[in-house]
Amino acid sequence: MYSTVLLLHILAATVWTGGHLVLATTVLPRALKQGDVRILLDFESAYERIGMPALIIQVLTGLWMAHTLVPDMGRWLSLADRPATLVAAKLALLAVTVLTALDARLRVIPRLTAQTLPAMGRRIGIVTVTSVLFVVVGVSFRGGLFA
Repeated sequence: MYSTVLLLHILAATVWTGGHLVLATTVLPRALKQGDVRILLDFESAYERIGMPALIIQVLTGLWMAHTLVPDMGRWLSLADRPATLVAAKLALLAVTVLTALDARLRVIPRLTAQTLPAMGRRIGIVTVTSVLFVVVGVSFRGGLFA
């Protein structure tokens, strides 16, 4: 069961992180250069159909795997050992992602214009970096940078 959940988690992470890398490195620069919010909104509306389900899958599978690796949820934020520290890091990254997305959705997107595109770009940058860090921390459960 764990292997199946891990596979779903990795596939969803591929969609989430890959989509944000494409957004940050190709779509956003073109939208900023042309001053055209439609470029960004068109990508977002198409990507949201697979990006949001991918994020939901990541959250659900991530919580399941966290519970499998660190069954005592009270230890998830304790930094008591390596698995608990990595779970805490993933939860912190999730909090940054959710807060940034809510800020974008509630404050920036409703007033999105060519002039506010840089503000949206900063939020896209935050979520993109956060998504890459999710992958780095995830790999660290089995080795990687934080082994």
